[in-house]
Amino acid sequence: MSASAGSARWQAPLMGLLLLGWVLSAHLASLGIGPADLHAVVAVAPLGLALLLLAWQWPLPRWARSAAVVGVVVLTGALLLRHWHWLRGNLAWLYYLQHLGAHLALAHWFGRSLLPGHEPVVTGMARLIFGHGISPRKQRYTRGVTWAWTVFFVVNALVSTLLFAWAPTEVWSVHANLLTGPLVGLMFLVEMGVRQRALPPEDRPSLQAIVRAYRERGRLGQQPAPHDAPRS
Repeated sequence: MSASAGSARWQAPLMGLLLLGWVLSAHLASLGIGPADLHAVVAVAPLGLALLLLAWQWPLPRWARSAAVVGVVVLTGALLLRHWHWLRGNLAWLYYLQHLGAHLALAHWFGRSLLPGHEPVVTGMARLIFGHGISPRKQRYTRGVTWAWTVFFVVNALVSTLLFAWAPTEVWSVHANLLTGPLVGLMFLVEMGVRQRALPPEDRPSLQAIVRAYRERGRLGQQPAPHDAPRS
């Protein structure tokens, strides 16, 4: 077995353990349990990484992108130092804003693809799996699934906001930090069950093909041009 194959074999379990550790840290931090400074570092790490990735993807010359990354690091560090006392004392707010922002961003991603001149996200994934020869029935179904994911993320963001505003922090944290992942998994399972009834076998991809399509869609990071979108 090659070194790259061995690395790939352990990549998924390692990512799973890191995600589980982050979820548990988020729950404990939201409840005020454990070292506040460590929880604050864990909380801001994904935000900092996202900012660095965005800066590195700017359409600039390499030297300009490097300067932008350095600028983001310096500015982010200065802001964290200035507001660190507030952050370590309001970790629940920080995790709530992360949860809300991620859900709204995903809702925007799925929802925007439903606008005229765009191809629905799930339809694009189906094209990655089946090529350009997907049936009109498959196009209608994948458009409906894109709608379902849009509604799911909007509703989950709304539930999180209502719980954060009116319920005890413990209840909100269970929903936002512990149940969001299982809810996403349940959404996948429900959609798979509906797909078994709604589509013939030749229009139903395997789970492995779906995962590959999600990865490829994320790697491409773009919607098809308007003239590539299917006509209704």
